[in-house]
Amino acid sequence: MANSAAQDVFPVIPGDTDYRIFSQDYGDIPGLDIIFLLGGYFYHTSYDTVERLLPGSIQARGENLFSIIKTFTNSANIQNTYKKKSSEVTASTFNDERAVFFDYFSWFMIFYPRWVAKILHSIPVFFFLVMPFTHGRSHSWSAALCDFIKGFMFHAVGIILAVGVPVAFSILRLLFSSQTMNWFAHPYLAFAMFVPCALVGLLIPRIIWRHFPLSQDISIVKTSKEALSDEARFWGAFGFYAVLTLAYLVAGLSGGFVTFFVCASLLPAWISFCLSVKFFGQRSLRSTMFYILPLVPCLAYSVYFGGFLAQFLIERMGMMGSLPLPYGHYVPDVIVAALIGTVTGWCTGPLMPICGHWLARSSILQFLLHLSVFALALSSQFFPYTMSAPKRIVFQHTFHTAGSSQILESTYDFSVTDSNSLLFLFKHSPEVAKELNITSEFSFESASLSKHNDWMAIFPLSFLFSNSLKFPAKKDDILKQYEFFPKLSVQNPSLNSKKGPRRVHLELYLGSLEEVWVAVLNITGPLSSWSFADNLLPGTETYGDGPQSYICRLSGPSDGNWTFWLEANNSEALRVDLAILDQKLVDPIKRLKNLFPDWVDVVAYSSFMSSYIF
Repeated sequence: MANSAAQDVFPVIPGDTDYRIFSQDYGDIPGLDIIFLLGGYFYHTSYDTVERLLPGSIQARGENLFSIIKTFTNSANIQNTYKKKSSEVTASTFNDERAVFFDYFSWFMIFYPRWVAKILHSIPVFFFLVMPFTHGRSHSWSAALCDFIKGFMFHAVGIILAVGVPVAFSILRLLFSSQTMNWFAHPYLAFAMFVPCALVGLLIPRIIWRHFPLSQDISIVKTSKEALSDEARFWGAFGFYAVLTLAYLVAGLSGGFVTFFVCASLLPAWISFCLSVKFFGQRSLRSTMFYILPLVPCLAYSVYFGGFLAQFLIERMGMMGSLPLPYGHYVPDVIVAALIGTVTGWCTGPLMPICGHWLARSSILQFLLHLSVFALALSSQFFPYTMSAPKRIVFQHTFHTAGSSQILESTYDFSVTDSNSLLFLFKHSPEVAKELNITSEFSFESASLSKHNDWMAIFPLSFLFSNSLKFPAKKDDILKQYEFFPKLSVQNPSLNSKKGPRRVHLELYLGSLEEVWVAVLNITGPLSSWSFADNLLPGTETYGDGPQSYICRLSGPSDGNWTFWLEANNSEALRVDLAILDQKLVDPIKRLKNLFPDWVDVVAYSSFMSSYIF
């Protein structure tokens, strides 16, 4: 199983890979994403255990890896590296252009290079432009082209409405519901809610313009109005998918095979339909079936690929991040509604030119609308989370320190990674609310909000958080566990110049912390170099309205103190904010963590923060 379209989708989905630093930040080493799409509910949660692995998933991954390694070892390109002038061979063979590949129901793979895609994916547009000239009469080609363009617009409007109507329904439901993502633990609800109304959107143009406004003169072309209408709708739909295929190609994306497959399937379907019309008539059910049958392989693949894509996205909605209110409340439902509308249009759109007259009836439209409303009402009765689809919460015990023994402030900081806010969480976690003294009048306006800087210990995940809350905590609990706290101190002060470009030699002491996971340095000011990463500075980061800064992450504990230097290009001060993530928890935070219900997965840790000016 493999799919080049995933390369187009992956950058859009919030997340990153561990090898990014080798492929982008500090190198140009190519990497390969090998994942199993399903089972993302448990990814990076405490429920991610061997018992919950999907049966066959490891076998599937092993088979993929085995096939990949076997292909690599037999590759002529790799074998050429042992020959003379292998670098020239490799340079001429490999380039950055993406090939096109996909599997068909995991039965077999289809692969072709970029240059082949440039030819294949351009052919459908050629067919669309040439077909009006095949009508025989020189004075009718312009009218035929005009009808095809009308059909193109009709189909495009239908596809847009197939996306827009589910989005409108999702927003409408949330206007009457206090919680979003009801489909998260029950994906079938998303399909039940949004597929019927997407079909309504597809059918709206056909219902409004039941009689296609033809530009061709029936008396001249000597063809029935129904035949000309079906022809215009068909070639309009064909042109729509042809233009999309070309747009993918021009944009340099790898998913153009999806719409190209539709175009390649539409041609035999149209030929089959035209032949059957001679025997069974234009509006015959048999003729319609002869149109559908050649499309079955394409439609089956569309359902296969679209279903995987929708399920994959639904599972990852629980980790996409919490967006600012009030509009962030609507975003996950809108995204899922838009995706399912797109998949529905993709799976059923090719049927509409010929099958539309069977479906564009008021009784069918009313049934679909009633089904949509019923599904929307029914979904509101379901709770968004279960142990099989947990809600993710980040619980940070924050200590602001000064020196190695002084605590300035101690707080409990909470954040969530989806659109159901902390108020929703506390409402359904009464024991936690009671422990934190949260009443029914509690609101974001009256609460203390955490800033992005407070979450620096888990950078860059902190960018996923908004509407985070903090609550006061006792300071003395940590003193029973640790005697000394992390701190930064200046070393070799005689080497630090007072004016102009200068280097500051520093030492990081981790104190008596026992389970250090990472130390994060957030450096602002005129930094020009440092002693990390071969003296190469990364790109700057910005927290909210704050100044641009440089982030350095030092992983794990250290037997001794960390020593390093920072270089400033002028005499202005350098500010260093230090955050240490320690995985050991004090007893009160352990008790509070255990008060959360089973459908919540809590990531809890301690964060020690301090600031310095050099």
